[in-house]
Amino acid sequence: MSQLSPSTALPLDGQALLLQIRLLGEIGAEPEQDGRTRIALTDADKAGRDQLLRWMEALDLEIRIDRIGNIFGTLRADGDQQAPLMIGSHIDSVANAGALDGCYGVLAGLAVVRAFREAGVRPTRPITVAAFTNEEGVRYQPDMMGSLVHAGGLNVDAALETLGTDGTRLGDELVRIGYAGDLEPGALVPHEYLELHIEQGPVLEVEGVQIGVVENLQGISWQQVTVKGSANHAGTTPMHLRHDAGSVAAAAITHLREIAVDGTLATVGCLRLEPNLINVIPRKAVFTVDLRDPDEARLQAAEKRLADALAHLAETEGVEIHSERLVRFEPVIFDSDLASAIAASANRLGFSHRRMTSGAGHDAQMIARIAPAAMIFVPSQGGVSHNPREHTSDELLLTGAEVLLDVVCQRLARS
Repeated sequence: MSQLSPSTALPLDGQALLLQIRLLGEIGAEPEQDGRTRIALTDADKAGRDQLLRWMEALDLEIRIDRIGNIFGTLRADGDQQAPLMIGSHIDSVANAGALDGCYGVLAGLAVVRAFREAGVRPTRPITVAAFTNEEGVRYQPDMMGSLVHAGGLNVDAALETLGTDGTRLGDELVRIGYAGDLEPGALVPHEYLELHIEQGPVLEVEGVQIGVVENLQGISWQQVTVKGSANHAGTTPMHLRHDAGSVAAAAITHLREIAVDGTLATVGCLRLEPNLINVIPRKAVFTVDLRDPDEARLQAAEKRLADALAHLAETEGVEIHSERLVRFEPVIFDSDLASAIAASANRLGFSHRRMTSGAGHDAQMIARIAPAAMIFVPSQGGVSHNPREHTSDELLLTGAEVLLDVVCQRLARS
């Protein structure tokens, strides 16, 4: 096999990449809804994992699975024990999802390895393609769990004890589907980490830009707020004598619009009332709050404004309010040298690009705790994601993969 040099240009088998995206997208398909559902550690997720392993085996990769179920396929550099350049993402999905979120990044990693294999070029350091467990956090929380455990941010034994929304234990489900590996999480510490992803937002498409150079990710604060009031008759209880949990929840949710200023985003995605009857004042309201901001100080300020508002409502409305933290991740700044390398590759290949912030969480933000990391975005049509209408043109998908391959070649040429 030949060695890689800075001038080496490896051809990308774009059709193989697009075919694998389509085939993986058929696993867990729900034709009546036009989407697919591969919730982490379900039978559909197992089927997706099984297919990914077959593709890794076809490329003669060294496959390892760790105790949290993360999958690693490594193309070895002859006689070389250096830390790998890692390319990763995830293949689990939300319910009724599109075909690209996460999967594109994993399969583009395979496309990079395939380019080396087909050209007969030996990498100067190992290349590892990673598929992390439970990125979406639909069934088990927190989200980005596999990469968080890999980076040492969550103890693996604690993660295995996590109970899902369906009452299952995560460790039991890993065993059931055959993906409870023996590798200790974090054993493969990457030299550098790259993640290619659809934007999941409208910025690149609106601006007509082909490549997003992701420099940082927003901090994320998830809370569940529980309001306890008193149920009573809707027709006989005067307004000033009510302890209405539903009304208090509505006031808090409305106040979030005032909190969401200067770049802060605030969302209430779940709301439940009890007893949920038309003629009964709610005795209980439970709702979630998703706060995001790329600036840690602003995120903390938003959290405090929410806490102050809830305390004021509890006092004035005569209700009890309890807030439970579900997830808290600080903003992440990616490696500037790696981001500049992405921009340089886009320039070299003649693709337009812009530097940007990611509003969504990704496995890259966890791996950035232990290695230099950065992300590449391609446009999302209409900014749609987590939806069967999620779409990026084949041309743009291949554009992103070509940039990824070029970055890998340039970084390895320096090794």
